Amino acid sequence: MDASRNRAVRRCVPLLLWCLVLPVGCTDAGAPAGKKGATSAVAPSPTKANDLQSDYQRVIRNVLPSVVQIQAGDALGSGVVYDGKGHIVTNAHVVGNHRTFKVTTANSQEVLTAGLVYSYPQQDLAVIRLDRVPSGLRPAVFGDSAKVEVGQIVLAMGSPLGLSSSVTEGIVSATGRTVREQSETGPGATLANMLQTSAEINPGNSGGALVDLNSQVIGIPTLAAIDPELGGNGAAPGIGFAIPASQVKRIADQIIKSGRVTASGRAALDITGRTVVDGGSRPIGVAVVEVRRGGAADNAGLKTGDVIVGLGDRRIATVTSLAEALTDDRPGQRTTITYTRNGARRTVGITLGEQ
Repeated sequence: MDASRNRAVRRCVPLLLWCLVLPVGCTDAGAPAGKKGATSAVAPSPTKANDLQSDYQRVIRNVLPSVVQIQAGDALGSGVVYDGKGHIVTNAHVVGNHRTFKVTTANSQEVLTAGLVYSYPQQDLAVIRLDRVPSGLRPAVFGDSAKVEVGQIVLAMGSPLGLSSSVTEGIVSATGRTVREQSETGPGATLANMLQTSAEINPGNSGGALVDLNSQVIGIPTLAAIDPELGGNGAAPGIGFAIPASQVKRIADQIIKSGRVTASGRAALDITGRTVVDGGSRPIGVAVVEVRRGGAADNAGLKTGDVIVGLGDRRIATVTSLAEALTDDRPGQRTTITYTRNGARRTVGITLGEQ
């Protein structure tokens, strides 16, 4: 997964986890020598170290009871308690094709049952609901991800490798990343505006909580970057991604209210397409396989058999590049689309639809 856009990423099919080694002290080579025989090494302040430790412990006490382990068939993942009615938000890839689940909270060994409310793979989010709400169930507080800053200390809570109620530390490495999930059945979802973290990602952590020191959930850990040198099967250390809390709240609120996503905020052309390659097996565009009647492409005059090669000022060569280009736009936005038909190249205006 590219730190900026296009490198492949993998789902951590049960989940993600974050890990950063924080320095406990430092040396300053430019500091005055002081008395003869004195060292320039600066010892860590016990007070500051204790303050940070107290912050961690306070956040863990506040948030960990809101993080649950989810068993979907034979797979394990994590989730976050969303409200007092038993709704739990997690990743779509955690729930998979299952409709019933076993849930264990952080403060109890009792196995609870839950059912699927709705899964939205396009944003890799899902909501499940407990069949019975236990006493003391504590909803998490979701923060404003627009206020998240690079370098901010975060804690990740979840069930990596089946180790329930695990906590690790890290920082926010970047914001606004666009990443692509791997999929065994298709091109995978393209996710925009993701938070990047220095944390290590492990199976079982997906769907858990990325939390700031104000005890607010700022993201849902979702993906780990794949290191090409490991043959596409190994996670790249220190590069993980989380869905921002603001996106989680927007999607979860719609699912809880309507049982589905009614306004995704994701632009669409309203077509079914496939990547076209030339004689040298190089991708050259996206062939229109089907056009939804009354949709954006239909209104712009596109037809089955057209090959899309550009959107706005961006070149389009594959279905993935088209999906990535659309993540930069919004439903209702006016732009141009370039395509070929019977060998002739055309450019027309188009008003984008919504997924």
